Amino acid sequence: MLVSAVTLVLTIVAAAVGLFVPDFYRDAELLLPQLYGQDLLTLAVAVPALAVSLYYATEGSLRAYVAWLGVTGYLLYTYASYSFLTAFNELYLVYIAVFGLTLFTLIGGLTRLDATALKEAVDDHSVRPYVLFQALLAVLVALMWLGDVGPAILAGTRPPSIADTDLPVPVIQSLDLGVVVPSFALSGYFLYQRRAWGYVFTGILLVKGTTLGLAVVSMIVFMLLDGQTVPFAQILLFTIFSLIGLALVLRFLFAIDSNQNGK
Repeated sequence: MLVSAVTLVLTIVAAAVGLFVPDFYRDAELLLPQLYGQDLLTLAVAVPALAVSLYYATEGSLRAYVAWLGVTGYLLYTYASYSFLTAFNELYLVYIAVFGLTLFTLIGGLTRLDATALKEAVDDHSVRPYVLFQALLAVLVALMWLGDVGPAILAGTRPPSIADTDLPVPVIQSLDLGVVVPSFALSGYFLYQRRAWGYVFTGILLVKGTTLGLAVVSMIVFMLLDGQTVPFAQILLFTIFSLIGLALVLRFLFAIDSNQNGK
């Protein structure tokens, strides 16, 4: 848990500097609103969520333990993208530190979680909404990004998402298609089979995915305020799925007996 406390401090520093220090980022103008939106969501939602869930997880709450791992997963994704996506700046080592700390925290946290206890805590609730949500999300995100990179591959050009940047590859698409989409697909499949680890992955991915979805909505707001054009389909997709995800997160977490111990 000490590692998560260090992660919390480093995250506050990284997000606050990025959001409040003028001209700190050296990235293309096109990317700046996305960075500001991400930093705002991280400070306003992820940081408090991590702090609260960390506290109650140390008190033995299984519900908080799942939430803690989910927020840790969000920070892992966020600072993996910062480590590979943002232009080099003075906080580069902070991004790497948070990326590494959250990666090993998530792995270590999973090894200590009693998957059977979690399954028993929520097994009397229908899993169908979680299965459908994860399957649909995996399909739609895959189609969205394949629609971006597929035509570019066939035409031998750059995807529209990075056409006006100096990025060598679309980093977010790489992370989503290589990690996020398969994770949601496998999680939904395991849950459909009522495997204990399906409950674990579902709880973590719901928290992580919903937090990330809200971050994307925050990015979209900043992009629109900057005068950028955002496809209506993406606005609708991320807004609806973020709200549905939030409802499912609350349903899943409150289905867990608060007296259950996660360690």
